[in-house]
Amino acid sequence: MQHGIGHGQHRIVVIGAGYAGAIAAGRLTRRLRREDVAITLVNAEPDFVERVRMHQLAVGQELRPRPFSEMFAGTGVRLRLARVTAVDVDRRTVSITETGTTGISDKGSEATGVEELPYDTLVYALGSTWNTHDVPGAAEHAHDIAGRPGALRLRERLAALGAGQPVVVVGGGLTGLEAATEIAEARPDLKVTLAARGALGDWLSPKGVRHLRKVMADLRITVHENTTVTGVDATHITTTAGDLPASVTIWTAGFAAHPIAQATALKIDATGRIEVDSTMRSLSHPDVYAIGDAALVQGPGDKPLRMSCASGIPTAWQAADSIAARLTGTKSPTVPLRYFNQCISLGRKEGLIQYVTADDRARTAALTGRLAAFYKELVCKGAAWGVANPTLAVPTRRRPVLAKPTPIPTSAPEATTA
Repeated sequence: MQHGIGHGQHRIVVIGAGYAGAIAAGRLTRRLRREDVAITLVNAEPDFVERVRMHQLAVGQELRPRPFSEMFAGTGVRLRLARVTAVDVDRRTVSITETGTTGISDKGSEATGVEELPYDTLVYALGSTWNTHDVPGAAEHAHDIAGRPGALRLRERLAALGAGQPVVVVGGGLTGLEAATEIAEARPDLKVTLAARGALGDWLSPKGVRHLRKVMADLRITVHENTTVTGVDATHITTTAGDLPASVTIWTAGFAAHPIAQATALKIDATGRIEVDSTMRSLSHPDVYAIGDAALVQGPGDKPLRMSCASGIPTAWQAADSIAARLTGTKSPTVPLRYFNQCISLGRKEGLIQYVTADDRARTAALTGRLAAFYKELVCKGAAWGVANPTLAVPTRRRPVLAKPTPIPTSAPEATTA
């Protein structure tokens, strides 16, 4: 790994090493000469977290460790195990606090001091966290599976539950469906309930909905549709239809962008996502590129891409190629930002692949059953492999950085449809 920054090197700092951040860092090493750039990847944990598998971790399944030290060995990427505490886009610095060798700090651990990392180009990939929508009691009493710490806490709590205890999953989106079915399959002795704001799978095709209802019935999951949760307590949740008993409540009702961007001068939307153009460059600060859940990206039909792995990976490709093109004076390629399907695991034996239009509307066709579960597993493994093998997943086209890279415009271009 690269431990120092050479004189005159262009400093690229990537903050956040989820799917988007890790892929962007790896791709940049394949596009630029090592002697010309210093790429620093900042992440709080030492291992890559397969976020799409957090429901599996929560029920006790062991996930393959993927240490960044091994993934980026020999690539020239400098890894900093640290938590980002602030970004100053006017001074072009990132404030970090080291998290140590484990990358996981408890509330009682001592801080090691704040350090500033200067950058010439920043790739903002801090992603998202759970969104409680300010529902009373949700933050205090509900569990989240938006990351590994939350999934591990839930894992410990579920393991302590006795037979017949009620578990409620709040949220009928992809994460809620996967969590409810995974728990019901792994712990058939528990009473699992799903509370959905709308109709179950109301965005799916008729075939997709039929299969989803069948799986829910087979796993004996009680579904409360068109139900709004208004409060969470240690023993129950309160809904518009009354109280539901809950020894454990799992909150999956949406994600919120990481709050760091809101404290900067970056142009963001009402949800806290950074507004970018078609190259993933910030509309307000052209030396900043935002990718993954952190970015407000306009997709087909001028619809913002949803927060997902399917959206994040192409934005990482686009940003890395755009940065490389600007620094080397070459033409930036365009990466298609569109959808093909929604892959949903329904436990280890069942799945649902809903084919969609470019702008994410359900088509008639859907793949179901064991074949769909196998397909979903291949997608997850493929995404993880792409992150874990940055020197193999992308063809090498390293070019020298220009002494004077393509100038950054005084006013960033307007967002365009990908």
